[in-house]
Amino acid sequence: MNGQATGERDGVDDLAELERVHRPVMLDQVLHWLTPVPAGTWIVDGTVGLGGHAAALLAHTTDSRLLGLDRDAATLALAAHRLAAFGPRVVLRQADYRDVATEASRCGVTDAHAVLFDLGLSSFQLERSGRGFSFQADEPLDMRFDVRQATTAADVVMGTPEPELARVLAEYGEEPAARRIAHRLVAARGRRPIRTTRELADLVTAAIPPHRRPRRIHAATRTFQALRIAVNDELGSLEAALPRAAHLLASSGRLGVIAFHSLEDRLVKHAFRRFAQEGWTVATPRPLRPSADEVRSNPRARSARLRVLARG
Repeated sequence: MNGQATGERDGVDDLAELERVHRPVMLDQVLHWLTPVPAGTWIVDGTVGLGGHAAALLAHTTDSRLLGLDRDAATLALAAHRLAAFGPRVVLRQADYRDVATEASRCGVTDAHAVLFDLGLSSFQLERSGRGFSFQADEPLDMRFDVRQATTAADVVMGTPEPELARVLAEYGEEPAARRIAHRLVAARGRRPIRTTRELADLVTAAIPPHRRPRRIHAATRTFQALRIAVNDELGSLEAALPRAAHLLASSGRLGVIAFHSLEDRLVKHAFRRFAQEGWTVATPRPLRPSADEVRSNPRARSARLRVLARG
């Protein structure tokens, strides 16, 4: 297999185990909207993750090739393991999907008949990466997709001035108690460093009076989302990637984007509307949702939204 796919498999030693820990979201809808792909043409998965969508797309096409990008070297190595059966049909690169056009050009991809961005975290990142994406385990407060990057979530928590920290929590987490949480974190960091997910989750929970805590999600959920988005500049990457992906589409090609929260979905919706004014077609006027059966079997899919853009 071509490309860069380094890193350890972190205990996932065979395909059956890999498939058990990762179920690609809205797979049936992705296949419906992004296939068929003409033989000998390219598919681009800008967030290849563990390779679930990529494997299914390749299996449903004939002689097509796939360029897969991901910022996370560990998940990219797992994707390489999963996609090895497709041999030279797969090229993997460790890259931010904002660089989709540059990476495509380097691989000789002038146009693509299917492009997919799945903006969600993988099961591996949440449960096995050890980088603090979840508060379910006590881990270092890292949250970097690409560990070559300097800034961690701990750096953001420890070094951001209180007004800016409150803005990050309010804007990226849509957290109603952003100012209260920011004040609590700044006071706490003055006493000792905040370095782990458990410390952060406990401080956030304590900052919100019990009667104001959300009922359906953990009190720290929005804060964790906000910090992850800030650390990885996720909205900046998405905003840059969408027009580059749209222009990479071949005639009749389609771009599918799976978003998991309102900030992402709103950005995609508005971008697609702009593209529609320039000649593209919004194939899904309303976002598609996972089926009730999928949500029952995979609760993480419940907030997923798929939008599809078609060219010409």
